[in-house]
Amino acid sequence: MITFLLAIALLIIAYFTYGKYVEKVFGVEGDRQPPAYSNSDGVDYVPMNKQKNALIQLLNIAGTGPIFGPIMGALYGPVAFLWIVLGSIFAGAVHDYLTGMISIRNKGAHIPDLAGRFLGKISRHLVNFFALLLLLLVGTVFVTTPASLLHNLIDGRVALFVIILAIFIYYIVSTVLPIDKIIGRVYPFLGAVLLIGTISVGVALLFSDYSIPEISVANMHPNDLPIFPILFLTITCGALSGFHATQSPLISRTTQNEKQGRYIFYGMMIAEGVIAMIWAAAAMSLFDGQGLQGLIDEGTASLVVNEVSMTLLGAVGGTIAVLGAVVLPITSGDTAFRAARNIIADYLSINQIKMVKRLAIAVPMFVVSYWLTTIDFNLLWRYFSFANQGTAALALWIGTMYLFVKKKNFFIALIPGIFITDMVLTYILYDSNLGFGLSYQAAHTGGMIMTAIITVAFFWKGYKNRRENLVVDQVAPSFDEAA
Repeated sequence: MITFLLAIALLIIAYFTYGKYVEKVFGVEGDRQPPAYSNSDGVDYVPMNKQKNALIQLLNIAGTGPIFGPIMGALYGPVAFLWIVLGSIFAGAVHDYLTGMISIRNKGAHIPDLAGRFLGKISRHLVNFFALLLLLLVGTVFVTTPASLLHNLIDGRVALFVIILAIFIYYIVSTVLPIDKIIGRVYPFLGAVLLIGTISVGVALLFSDYSIPEISVANMHPNDLPIFPILFLTITCGALSGFHATQSPLISRTTQNEKQGRYIFYGMMIAEGVIAMIWAAAAMSLFDGQGLQGLIDEGTASLVVNEVSMTLLGAVGGTIAVLGAVVLPITSGDTAFRAARNIIADYLSINQIKMVKRLAIAVPMFVVSYWLTTIDFNLLWRYFSFANQGTAALALWIGTMYLFVKKKNFFIALIPGIFITDMVLTYILYDSNLGFGLSYQAAHTGGMIMTAIITVAFFWKGYKNRRENLVVDQVAPSFDEAA
């Protein structure tokens, strides 16, 4: 229990300390007019208040990742706590803050456009592919997982296909309507369900007879899967997630002032880390490794969510907790498709003011996503994990380049960027199902060599950008000038 409480305390303290340092390094300009005003279009660029933006950001980024990922990561034992805490503070929250704030400085640009600006044209196309692949996988996974949770909750009294269809209909509506019409109005109520359910699980766990394990670096995975690199691609949301880089620009287009950035972007990632800690601790406390693996194999992590909730909270409280777990993927799935629509529109320069143009992009996406629901969930999750952390690595390199060109402390993004790049490359070399199936040692050696090459290429590009005086902030009027 001491480890759990200390971890929660460290996450909260980090928001007021390291988060403030990251904000200082970036250098907010409170009098600068953000794109919510300068690019206002009534569809995607709509000013919303700080609390609403923060709640939407939390629900956007916190899909089933901070629940399913930590549950599967719990198979490794308490070492997972270290990645959740350190990853959230020094990697995930930095990643989210820089992505959101750099987007604000560049008229609400999405990650492919930012990659093209800072890393080159080839990177723009590469990141566009990764981002769209990730968003389609996320949207699909976040159709099947809440449908599975609801199907379990009602004991199969409604056909799974009907539940999936209902979720798809909601996604289509929320993807094409202005952001303040559905998402801006529904999310506060959904957020209440999420917070009540998650906090209830955490409090019930603390006062239960179950023992929360203390910190250990031993690998307890029942199948002896290696911690490096697999743990870091298992627990993504809740520590570091490239999916967040596709979501932060959505809120960069609705943020009223740069000074709100630390609360909205850094702070909500810390909140997601707390959610991840609660579910990882619950999974470790209620099940041993073999029992947890058996439940995951039997019904994916959704069955574990149901068992934990009902055991700790009973029928009524457990139902609320499961509904909170359902809220997370649904409120990330809808914005995944919305972000995909925006990225395609920006990439092809298609104006999104008219409904027919929004539908022209959205409908084909949903057709592809429906086809993906027929694919095995575990296979989808593996591809999602790889695309997710690959996108996170690219986003951190973008943040590093931004700070490097401005001659600021770029190490806050460089160090986690190098680390996750190495983990992604090692994973693709090691994994026999998704990648090349090399030996463990060969995969690590290859990962380090390729990461070193990427780092050298980055600094070559960085010094070139400095010599050419690359413009990293697009001109925006101050509030006084606009008035």
